[in-house]
Amino acid sequence: MTTRILPAVGDADAARSLTTLLTQLPEAEPAGPVGDSTALIDTLARLATESYHELPEVVLVHERIGPVPALELIREVALRFPAVGVVLVTSDTGPGLYSAAMDSGARGLVGLPLSYEELVQRVQTAAAWATGVRRHLGHGGDVFTGPGGRVVTVSGAKGGVGTTLTAVQLALAAAASGTSAALVDLDLQSGDVASYLDVQFRRSIVDLAGIQDLSPRVLQDAVYAHETGLGLLLAPGEGERGEEVADRAVRQILSALRSRYETVVVDCGSYLNGANAAAIEMADTTLLVTTPDVVAVRAAKRMVRLWDRLQIRKAEETVTVVNRYVRTTEIQPPLIEKITSTRVSRTVVPANFKELQPLVDAGRMQDLEAKSTVKQALWGLAGELGLVKASDAPQKSRGGRLSVTGKGDRGALGIRRRG
Repeated sequence: MTTRILPAVGDADAARSLTTLLTQLPEAEPAGPVGDSTALIDTLARLATESYHELPEVVLVHERIGPVPALELIREVALRFPAVGVVLVTSDTGPGLYSAAMDSGARGLVGLPLSYEELVQRVQTAAAWATGVRRHLGHGGDVFTGPGGRVVTVSGAKGGVGTTLTAVQLALAAAASGTSAALVDLDLQSGDVASYLDVQFRRSIVDLAGIQDLSPRVLQDAVYAHETGLGLLLAPGEGERGEEVADRAVRQILSALRSRYETVVVDCGSYLNGANAAAIEMADTTLLVTTPDVVAVRAAKRMVRLWDRLQIRKAEETVTVVNRYVRTTEIQPPLIEKITSTRVSRTVVPANFKELQPLVDAGRMQDLEAKSTVKQALWGLAGELGLVKASDAPQKSRGGRLSVTGKGDRGALGIRRRG
């Protein structure tokens, strides 16, 4: 039987050396190496959309892969693509790393410099294991099989700028367009997603934090199925329990969610910790919400610089959203863009708390009317970001305005745009 092998190697010289040796293996069909963790996940996700039978039997992960560290990458592959045997290629063959690799889901470890005999043995063992798993999956199994959705994080420059409102409405827009969507509250000490959507649910993200092997059934038990179609993973009711959610747990949880939902919106609050830093780092799109005032814009600048220093997210990879926008304010979006060095979204959100207050107080943000200017703007932002299906994306209408037709809102929603 032919064994399909996909190497993931960041170093060009190491890639050539490994590829040369793989071509000599008996009954092996090595693919061209992928150069980073993103390319590996994207390749596997594309193959998985057809069938898990299209996936390679073995993935070789080199120790110098990036930007996601090798062990975390192995954990994500093992979680999202359980029919693939992962082998770590490393110069450290000590018991400590071996144990850590096995805990992450690796099926073997090959030492550097490469040995033909050792490589043959590890590849064959991993391939045999993958074949057995696929036989099991052929009779049904409790595993994640989705190709992988999109993760969007929403952070606030400081408290009170509208972070949770933005996250909630973006997720509602995605769900209303027919997209499977989840909303995660990672504001672990003071999350308000449950209050905004009138939810009383005892389970929270903390219930998943200590689980090593996160199955779909366990995930489903912790996710609240909201009346709007959203899947909600809430912050703990007791803020001090937020410390139990480590960055590794967040990576595992978000990987599991993106395998079940097309869109995963994460409310990261306005305080940076290890948990939401991991979410921001692995996100496909990162939003930073600010208001057009000196204090908030300075806070946005500090946040962007902090992310850059910690190598979490570059400024040019961040989208800043201007909330409570007023045309007469001195601080306009182009100035915010210049100060923060980020890209400011074309859609701005107007200041109109009067239409929000009754629903905020009632905890029924899902009942915000279609004619609401705030909802129009935020659903337009969802269209700008590509979070709604094509048929429901904002389209130009007369007078320089945009319109959105959502499944839950009959009729057009006018979206105000800058310029």
